[in-house]
Amino acid sequence: MTMQTVALFFLASVAVGGLFWVFVYPILSGERKAEQRKAVVAQPASAARAVAARETQRLRRTSVEDTLKELEARQKRSFIPLNMRIAQAGLDISVRTFVLIAVTAGIILFCFLLITGAGFIVAAAMGFTASCGVPLWALGFLKKRRETQFIQHFPDAVDTIVRGIKAGLPLVDSMKIITAESPEPIKSEFRAILETQAIGIPLSEACMKLYERIPLPEANFFGIVVSIQQKAGGNLSEALGNLSKVLRDRKKMRAKIQAMSMEAKASAVIIAALPLCVMILVYLTTPKYISLLWTEPLGRMMLFGCVVWMSMGVLVMRKMINFDF
Repeated sequence: MTMQTVALFFLASVAVGGLFWVFVYPILSGERKAEQRKAVVAQPASAARAVAARETQRLRRTSVEDTLKELEARQKRSFIPLNMRIAQAGLDISVRTFVLIAVTAGIILFCFLLITGAGFIVAAAMGFTASCGVPLWALGFLKKRRETQFIQHFPDAVDTIVRGIKAGLPLVDSMKIITAESPEPIKSEFRAILETQAIGIPLSEACMKLYERIPLPEANFFGIVVSIQQKAGGNLSEALGNLSKVLRDRKKMRAKIQAMSMEAKASAVIIAALPLCVMILVYLTTPKYISLLWTEPLGRMMLFGCVVWMSMGVLVMRKMINFDF
């Protein structure tokens, strides 16, 4: 009985001592007041850090919004000057030289058709087409081919920049590697960026001018990433790495869309070429039967109507099978 009393007293003493240590000792020793003073001192620092973080986010968001507004205003320009079209086609000629070549080609064709007896109206129409329509079509064709080559090699160029930045090279030096090793038109476009930056224009603006020479979303994305990083800071290698992944995904998606639309394109080509093929076959078998289309006034009117309606059909089919991406 005595041992039980001693044990009970010991346990009660330990419990009371524990309660005293937990609740009374911090008050007597001043630890609670010290913790309160630390909390009061630390609170302004954490609040300052939170305010600084919010201010940084606000500045970054404002920079992104300003950049996007500037790009939107730039993209709303529908008229493209002739010198910019020539630059987008990759030609190293002046506007005066281009106009001189176009006018000379039109005059030569006009004189040739007039000498061969094609008639003044026909010769004038063909000469006008050769001087205005064909050169502009050639610029569009060269521009499209150049953009295709740019898209083909642009993700590799972005990966080269990412590897250079991760290796410790500045952005400008990484671009210099592209100008030495990448194929055209990547080489010439990045050389133009470096030349623009060398004359005093900021690198972000020089990269934004890439979209003016290569009017593609991929070039626009690159300019946006570099411009935002230059204004708001951040991990450039990570941002460009994400951009490279996006560019490769867009490239795969574009190839998939082209593969899926090839059947529709083949059908459109067959449908558009079928009337002309039938006309040629009928002319080879029975010329007198079909020659009424261009010998009689009513036949010429019908032939003109057929050309108009076929052209409208071809344009509608072209609109249906071309996908904007």
